[in-house]
Amino acid sequence: MDLIKEKLKTLPESPGCYMMLNAKNEIIYVGKAKNLKNRVRSYFTGSHNLKTTKLVSEIVDFNYVQTNTERESLILELHLIKENLPRYNIKLVDDATYPFITITDEKDPRLIVERESTRHLGKRFGPYPNVYKARDTVKLLNKIYPLRKCDKMPKKACLYYHLNQCLAPCIQKEPIDYKPIIQEITAFLKGDTKKVVQDLKTEMYKASDAMQYEQALEYKEMIDSIEFTTEKQLISLNDFQDRDFIAYHGDHEDVSIQILKMRAGKIIDVKSEIFGYVGAIQDAVNEYVLQTYEDKTKWPDELLFSDLFLLADIEMMFGKKGSIPKIGDKKKLVDMAFKNAKYDFENYRYLNRIESEKTKEAEDAFKALIGLENIERVEIFDNAHLFGDASVSAMVVFKAGKPSKSDYRKYHIKQAAKMDDYGAMREVIYRRYQKALMENTPLPDLIIIDGGKGQVSVAKDVTESLGLTIPMIGLKKNDKHQLEAIVYQNDVFPLDKSSYLYTYLGKMSNEVHRFAISFHKQTRAKALIRSQLDGIIGIGEKRKTKLLETFVTIDAMKQGDLETYQSIGINETLRERIITHLTLLEKKETE
Repeated sequence: MDLIKEKLKTLPESPGCYMMLNAKNEIIYVGKAKNLKNRVRSYFTGSHNLKTTKLVSEIVDFNYVQTNTERESLILELHLIKENLPRYNIKLVDDATYPFITITDEKDPRLIVERESTRHLGKRFGPYPNVYKARDTVKLLNKIYPLRKCDKMPKKACLYYHLNQCLAPCIQKEPIDYKPIIQEITAFLKGDTKKVVQDLKTEMYKASDAMQYEQALEYKEMIDSIEFTTEKQLISLNDFQDRDFIAYHGDHEDVSIQILKMRAGKIIDVKSEIFGYVGAIQDAVNEYVLQTYEDKTKWPDELLFSDLFLLADIEMMFGKKGSIPKIGDKKKLVDMAFKNAKYDFENYRYLNRIESEKTKEAEDAFKALIGLENIERVEIFDNAHLFGDASVSAMVVFKAGKPSKSDYRKYHIKQAAKMDDYGAMREVIYRRYQKALMENTPLPDLIIIDGGKGQVSVAKDVTESLGLTIPMIGLKKNDKHQLEAIVYQNDVFPLDKSSYLYTYLGKMSNEVHRFAISFHKQTRAKALIRSQLDGIIGIGEKRKTKLLETFVTIDAMKQGDLETYQSIGINETLRERIITHLTLLEKKETE
């Protein structure tokens, strides 16, 4: 801190960019300023929001670059953020795709999402602005309406029939009248969603009252997907110009941004984000806009902003293409963007803030218990097998209290003996962290073992043998496999089931268990299919693997066409041999 105080005295009063550094000399935040001295000093004086306070607590040094103008600092800031990806700056994800929802014109129709093409698969609705929301809507409709789900007609009823989500045309002798179902789906996709949305809102409020915030958020996202997908175009302009209408709403902690995209005079897309920010809200919003419109070749004819933006900033960033409309339809569209930004802010804030507060409460209790100051990345391990068969292990990762599914990993147990749970844990812990050391990938702040003292002791021995000193705990279960205590440094700390810490750790335990069991079932299923391929002349291990990767199920193998088989190196004679073998095997099992 003494170093920072001295450097603050020497800062120039010119425009430029500044880079905040942590103890590892990593850039954790990049900002720009009209006056470097005033802006950088502001971080170390006065009170700040939670995110800024956390940033300041990690700063051990800073660097800066002077520029001739503020415009230059804007460009430099953008380049520095893209190059360094600082953890406290905004990250963008491009999600702009335009799919259709189609009711196929097959004898037994399906409801699918497809991209625009010259094919005419059936009755199409769209295009829609967001492929993920369109898929969520189709997923929901497929749960409500019992249309066929299978790409190819199976020979027997599948799980969807038993879940009442399919009428099973595969086993029906008489034709099915789909007209009433198609009429209801058509009305839904044309905007008549009142009943379904009301039912989902009721379930959302129930889940929220029961403190099931993730479930409540899922219902909220379903509602958003429906409303977003089926929303009618409210306003269009007859000059066929491309325009974006941009507005935001926020407070001292978070900001919500909404961008309505007009193409050829019609609103066809919307982009929205809600995020916490560091520093001034205007700087955070401008940073977001700069990243969004970095590629000048993709700018629309006009960029229209709400009056919360500063005209000087808009002109500096976009020149004559940017403006703030005062009257008319353009102003109405900007107001609509603002209304949506405010709505998103108030609704998502309600669910996310409650969960955030409860998660922080749990994290604080957790930190107090084991004495850790920073628990940003947590890795949780669990094993799964059936009497020693198909033995696997799984790792899930939580970052800032939330699952990070892209970091999940699956492990086939290769060396440990059957039924040796300790050996399996020893193997997977070694494989995970030996690889991390070799590849110099991030290590966790905490390791959680879904098990008691024995499993924790084994895992601890492995990490210490690798020269690692990562804190580790175990999640001890009772006879009913219910979480009851934390194992830490050979001590057992019982958990209060009414506390959010219990819920917080239970969420991690349930997630790793779900992931491990799911992987275990897949492994068992593949092992079963692999064994059913035994005894076929011309089918060795390599071809078994190719068959499994291509067809996945026995039924798919029996129905596979010659072209698909030839694509994996199997000729017509061998294909017929496989199908005959599997058919006879199934016949024997049913006798």
